[in-house]
Amino acid sequence: MSAQDIYAEVGKRYSAAAEGVEAQYASSVAKAFGYSVEELSDIPQSANLGLSCGNPLAMATLREGETVVDLGSGAGFDVFLAANKVGPKGRVIGVDMNEDMLRKAEELKASSGKHNVEFVKSQITHIALEDGIADCIISNCVVNLAPEEEKQLVFNEIFRLLKPGGRVAISDILAKSALPEKIRKSMALYVGCIAGASQVGMYRKYLREAGFHGVVIQDTGNDLNVYHRTAVGDSASDGTARDAYDRGQEASCCAKGCSSATEDDLIIKDVDFNKWTGR
Repeated sequence: MSAQDIYAEVGKRYSAAAEGVEAQYASSVAKAFGYSVEELSDIPQSANLGLSCGNPLAMATLREGETVVDLGSGAGFDVFLAANKVGPKGRVIGVDMNEDMLRKAEELKASSGKHNVEFVKSQITHIALEDGIADCIISNCVVNLAPEEEKQLVFNEIFRLLKPGGRVAISDILAKSALPEKIRKSMALYVGCIAGASQVGMYRKYLREAGFHGVVIQDTGNDLNVYHRTAVGDSASDGTARDAYDRGQEASCCAKGCSSATEDDLIIKDVDFNKWTGR
């Protein structure tokens, strides 16, 4: 897969995601990865598109007045949550390359009345922000989508944007071992956040070569097969999640990317995410 092909497919997949998902599905995914009911009720509901693979805010220790940058901010899910934590004297900047996501985020910003939030169109490999702007950089299930040959650029940009003594909190999917060729070559699983997952050693290498010290990478042990269960509605009493899956509706980081790709031999329900990846 070429970098150009990857960016094109990722763009299509997230444009479709920007159209929205079933609220029950998005809520189930977010709760599975550590977001509380209180947090979810304190932001625009449509900002949660079920795209998370973790909760970077849980380890970011944000403080009032800080400047935060969210890489791959989508419709602003973590941006709006971070805005509540840094308060009116703080600033949260969402960075995304997808115009449809940015349009949705701006609409939600307008309706929410948040004045400490802004969104910037940019690829995370070349971010249109000045050096040393951020106290903290967060990202949620996005870095894995960068082509492997460009991942170092992402971490270089993160280091450039941080103030001296700044910190980064990333939730991402990493490979437990070398992925089989059939997974690595699946565009469906790439845009679904699986095939592009780096191994832990490479992730640590990217961070250190960018200039970071005190790197901690922890497998939280969360069940990534939550995408399977919520997608097919195992816990849905009203059938809405199952209906979303049956219609092929864009839904989660993994499920929706994988189910929406065409000409792919892999069927998402046959891939055990926990066997190959962790977060």
